[in-house]
Amino acid sequence: MTSSPTFPRQHLYNAASGLWGWLATKDHKRIGILFFFATALALMIGGTFAMLIRIELLTPGGTIVDAHSYDRFFTAHGIIMVWLFMIPAIPAGFGNFLLPIQLGARDVAFPRLNLASFYIYLAGAAMVLWGLLEGGIDTGWTFYTPFSLETPTMVLVVVAGVTVIGFSSIATGINFIVTTHTMRAKGMTWMKMPLFVWAIYATSIMQVLATPVLGITLILIGLDRAFHLGLFDPALGGDPVLYQHLFWFYSHPAVYIMILPAFGVVSELVCGAARKNPFSYKAIAYSSLGIAFVGFLAWGHHMFVAGISIFDAGAFGILTMLVSVFSAIKVFTWTATLYKGSITVTAPFIYFVAFMFLFIFGGMTGVALASVGLDVHWTDTYFVVAHFHFIMVGGTLTMYLGGLHWWFPKFTGRLYNRTWAIIASLMVSVGFLLTFFPQFLLGNAGMTRRSYYYPPQFQMLNVASTTGASVLAGGLVLTLLYLTYAAVRGPVAGNNPWNARGLEWETTSPPPVHNFGPEPIVLPDDYEAYDYWREERVK
Repeated sequence: MTSSPTFPRQHLYNAASGLWGWLATKDHKRIGILFFFATALALMIGGTFAMLIRIELLTPGGTIVDAHSYDRFFTAHGIIMVWLFMIPAIPAGFGNFLLPIQLGARDVAFPRLNLASFYIYLAGAAMVLWGLLEGGIDTGWTFYTPFSLETPTMVLVVVAGVTVIGFSSIATGINFIVTTHTMRAKGMTWMKMPLFVWAIYATSIMQVLATPVLGITLILIGLDRAFHLGLFDPALGGDPVLYQHLFWFYSHPAVYIMILPAFGVVSELVCGAARKNPFSYKAIAYSSLGIAFVGFLAWGHHMFVAGISIFDAGAFGILTMLVSVFSAIKVFTWTATLYKGSITVTAPFIYFVAFMFLFIFGGMTGVALASVGLDVHWTDTYFVVAHFHFIMVGGTLTMYLGGLHWWFPKFTGRLYNRTWAIIASLMVSVGFLLTFFPQFLLGNAGMTRRSYYYPPQFQMLNVASTTGASVLAGGLVLTLLYLTYAAVRGPVAGNNPWNARGLEWETTSPPPVHNFGPEPIVLPDDYEAYDYWREERVK
């Protein structure tokens, strides 16, 4: 797909000068950049709390903080990373910038709603951060009742902030769904859409359908806490298990809201790295929809020890394993795409390899946790923490960084130092493995999560985990430094430094305000035909 070979010199960064040009922009690319900086700040804050947690766990007793501060630290880490970073980072940041361009559209369907979604996110994030800094919260990121109804910490403010952030997700999802249905370039059928668009489209469906349930549930917590309605408090006749059903009905789809966009990035990276079409385009596209559908039906596997019936536990276990079938389809397709590909080792490819290991290993532990007998042993241990981080944090973070390095030339029009990028990607990958692999061993040995004290025999593994976290943090800081330098002083990238397919690579870097000149043209379907098409076009 392409547009005219001649573009105006004006691009998204110089189209409107001054602070107001950014604050009042309706350009989807600028809004994507704003989301990117906001979520990157959330990553830095959440990562800081993670390092504080790991430093505290260097010793079996108190190391740097007391027990109550530790509770607030791990809660702040979880809330910031889940609600402020992992859920919005790829859809709102990368999705806003790339989805309209990949579809050949001039903008999203509702530009004003798009800008409003950013300010709604900022308002919710400000409420969350104010609550965490003013007095903190010690419930964990899940806000489990009845404790969240009784604790004197800032639950109401933080819960209200997360509810507001949910409205931002809904607005973004509606925008992407309508844009995908109505604004594709002429000739771009559903089966010619980029796989990243398929992933964002499936994610948007989940955001629109599941997020209202979260909002209602958190509002009920506020009402129950403020007016003692007895909805979730057993002392007043309420049922805490009802809260878990409502919360996980959203939060299990939220797991895929975090990881499905990462799948979309993987699909783009693996085809670009191998310079091949996906082994099966339809398998990847339809499996994204399959994950979105089954993700709504598997929430109960979080509740195997909450008192649900044996039949329910078995049904939810089977449904959870069904999700792994769609995930396996993706993994086998990505792997087959690499076969006989022309592969170049770059930072995006290293992040892809790291993602594959983390996702496959973490996925196997997820299948194990879907078995009721094993889940009873591992529930509330560090095994669950390690599994969650391998899949959710590892998958999302590696593809967040992989996508950032892949599309950085398009975002900024400049190139980064590839040697430093490879070094940093190896540090992040090795550091992540060293951080969380020992936690599988800790959990299997019986160390419970959210523990301030732990038996001395677990100290060696905790020291190894903290060492890995330090390497991981060093890799992230190095990434921040060389990308910041590259954005200001890096060499000019050109329109397509990767020689990749896709509409985003056929416009200028950075793109002009309305993305294209004349209406884009649908490109050939395979890489060989694409190379020939480009040569003829240049002639």
